[in-house]
Amino acid sequence: MQTNNATNFDEYIVAFPAEVQKKLIELRTAIREEAPKAEETISYMIPTFKYNGALVHFAAYKKHIGFYPAPSGIAVYEEELKPYKYAKGSVQFPLNKPLPIELIKRIVRFRVKENEAKSN
Repeated sequence: MQTNNATNFDEYIVAFPAEVQKKLIELRTAIREEAPKAEETISYMIPTFKYNGALVHFAAYKKHIGFYPAPSGIAVYEEELKPYKYAKGSVQFPLNKPLPIELIKRIVRFRVKENEAKSN
């Protein structure tokens, strides 16, 4: 369920059932609010936001949405991510629970600042 042949975010999102689409749109909107200058692209066959390099990625799976904010985005918020399955650079948000939008926004803000610092 993760990848499809989408060439843009809209094509990617509409390939999923309505309840998954709703969560993907919610996630996309939250990221866009925190990173309004980020470019939307498909990379590794999944939606990717780029801002001074890769910012965050996401993908839909059968039972969760994968969110990929790089290892630094996981490490800084590891304590708050403990309720979720996570690894070095990824976290899984179950489809049967609400997305932690405020946490996602904080992670994206952190990644924006991190990528801005790299370019200065």
